[in-house]
Amino acid sequence: MTNKILCATDGTDHSDVAIIVASEMAAKFGADLTICAVNVAHGGVRGPLISHWTEAEVKAILENASAKAAGHGAAKVKTVDLISREAAAGIVAYAEQNGYDHIVMGTGDKRGISRLVLGSVAAEVSGRAHCSVTVAR
Repeated sequence: MTNKILCATDGTDHSDVAIIVASEMAAKFGADLTICAVNVAHGGVRGPLISHWTEAEVKAILENASAKAAGHGAAKVKTVDLISREAAAGIVAYAEQNGYDHIVMGTGDKRGISRLVLGSVAAEVSGRAHCSVTVAR
């Protein structure tokens, strides 16, 4: 049974699809929905730790995602800003530490060499997660 859903967003159209899928799942199962944005941290070894987004950007991404989720039927929505050196590791660790039983992610249309070079956060999450993962397109 699905009781707690974690949906990762980065504010792109691909993650908007995931928010819609996660919201509809939450409505159908009466599950709690948490939307997270992973603010990837860079540097920090000999210089300052620099986040990919500003606090204002993260706030805007999460507010837009929360409004979209509410508009698609999710009743119990919360948001969380995660900071991690790797997006996939941050998502998987948060889900496991907080007892989520389902993760929903979006993915871009990466094929061929770009897929090999860039990798895929969704593929990495689905390979490392302790729970079910839905990759929405």
